[in-house]
Amino acid sequence: MKKVYVGLRGDIIHPGIINIISEASKYGEVIAGVLTDKAIAEYRKLPLLTFEQRKDIIYNLKGVSQVVEQNDWSYVPNLYKYKPDYIIHGDDWKSGSLSKVREDVYKAMKELGGEVIEISYTQGFSSSVMVNEMNKIGTTPEKRLASLRRLINSKSIVRILEAHSGLSGLIIENISVTKDDKEVFFDGIWSSSLTDSTSKGKPDIEVVDLTTRLQDLTNILECTTKPIIYDGDTGGKAEHFAYTVKTLERNGISAVIIEDKVGLKKNSLFGTEVKQELADVEDFCHKIHLGKQAQVTSDFMIIARLESLIAGYSVDDALERAKHYIEAGADGVMIHSKEKTGQDIKEFCQRFHSIYKDVPIVLVPTTYNQFREEEFAEWGAKIIIYANHMLRAAYPAMQKVAETILMNSRSLEADSMCMPIKEILELIPGGK
Repeated sequence: MKKVYVGLRGDIIHPGIINIISEASKYGEVIAGVLTDKAIAEYRKLPLLTFEQRKDIIYNLKGVSQVVEQNDWSYVPNLYKYKPDYIIHGDDWKSGSLSKVREDVYKAMKELGGEVIEISYTQGFSSSVMVNEMNKIGTTPEKRLASLRRLINSKSIVRILEAHSGLSGLIIENISVTKDDKEVFFDGIWSSSLTDSTSKGKPDIEVVDLTTRLQDLTNILECTTKPIIYDGDTGGKAEHFAYTVKTLERNGISAVIIEDKVGLKKNSLFGTEVKQELADVEDFCHKIHLGKQAQVTSDFMIIARLESLIAGYSVDDALERAKHYIEAGADGVMIHSKEKTGQDIKEFCQRFHSIYKDVPIVLVPTTYNQFREEEFAEWGAKIIIYANHMLRAAYPAMQKVAETILMNSRSLEADSMCMPIKEILELIPGGK
């Protein structure tokens, strides 16, 4: 029997998918290539369902004879592997981001002596549109919690941006650009203690009690679906940290980052006049251990933030501390530095990654922001956090508007600096 290849995401099954499979089965045995999370994540948002769930669903559809993994956004590797007589696709790929994929498929099938069959796109049904509509409904704590590990396993770089309010969270949830035929967006949200306290007009002083932080965090949780990484400062006392982990995990937060320093809280990037005191390695390991014991799921992550470079110690010191923290159960490490060249960060990443290839490295390139994400990935980094840019952008914009109104005794001159109310309402679900 002839072989017919069909590439599918399989996240949402609608009449368009059924039509393609039904048409394909007329030509022979249908091989359904289900795109893995990794194949999708570099070009689109992660599917709602895991690969195994999507694979099971496609396998049980009438007309499908075989289900295989498609590990690449392009169909071509699987076409050479399975050598089908036909490949069937909707004619919607003639333009847009899939047009290059279409071109490559035609070349490959010509070499293989096969045929490309295009069928009319089923109007009124779009998996991407349906997924976006479902995201507007919201998500569950369990699903959000698990999404960070899925992203880490699927993407070369996981891109995180700071949010300090529900509105800034909505921007992160919805913003995207098209770049090199890829949809580029932020994968998750950073809940920063600095920007949270600053947005309230208060100093950045560590508070063990989560109550005040959770008020704004809840606002972000209610209007977003993406994973959240929580800035836990030092984590407080080890016994208190165990309860922090329980609270965060229960609310669907994906990870907490705690730093190995002690004493009066001082932002790592603020001046050099105060010597930073590092935590005792054994005490910090004990805190990590208690946190790991407290969590219920295997999805929640505790990430150890290394302050060695900030405190003036060597890369060797940071690596030695990282070794102990990983042995204590840390799921990842974050390395910080005030050095603008970024060379100390690069050295740490390369040396660490050569030993712990499967342990994610988190970077916050505030001072060494001349490097692109692709370079960080080459160093071995996995998560990039843009830690305070939303707040830093908002303050000067608001100040400028306020000054303009005062200067002109009216708001007309400020209109060009402000987002129209209509667009604000459209940004917020149900706001019209």
